Amino acid sequence: MELSLQQFQAMLALAFDNIKAREDEFSKLDAIAGDGDHGTAIVTAMNVLVEESKTAVDFPSMFSDMGMGVMMQTSGSTSTLLGAFFMGMGEDISGASLDVESVKKMFDGGLKGVQEQTKAKVGDKTMMDALIPAVEAIVKSESMDIKVILTAGAEAAMAGLEATIDMKANFGRARNLGDRSIGYPDAGATSWASMFVSFAEGYKN
Repeated sequence: MELSLQQFQAMLALAFDNIKAREDEFSKLDAIAGDGDHGTAIVTAMNVLVEESKTAVDFPSMFSDMGMGVMMQTSGSTSTLLGAFFMGMGEDISGASLDVESVKKMFDGGLKGVQEQTKAKVGDKTMMDALIPAVEAIVKSESMDIKVILTAGAEAAMAGLEATIDMKANFGRARNLGDRSIGYPDAGATSWASMFVSFAEGYKN
């Protein structure tokens, strides 16, 4: 079982569609403790990512184009983190199709790329609460079925998202709220969880 460029492009396109459909929701969540622009920011960034992926000939060049494109054409922390994620995904893989182990390396590289940009970790009420568990679940899965490992990642991301509801924010503007930041999900964790759920739903054998 392998992941082709066309399959990944379909996964990415679904992620964009699903995130765009929830743009207002993400911005409203962000407005509780931030600028209120997360929905607009991630939709803008995802649109660039989808466009940059369309001319791909292999995974490394596609991820490089995606990462550089989103960081050059848009600005802000959302673009920086998404750019680092996708650029990192291409670091340790090759070719135009990936086996299960390469898919695991792809996601692990993406996480490492983001970790070079932020010191946030699980428990800080950020998008890392969805991203870290998702990647760890994918990497640790013993299945040789790509659908299964992507589903494990999606479920872990959703669990991480749910956990942010009871967390106190430690990063960004939200940390200034102290205990008042408790009681709602983090906007970034919500959008990144949506992306991982979309990846799992969008992958067709």
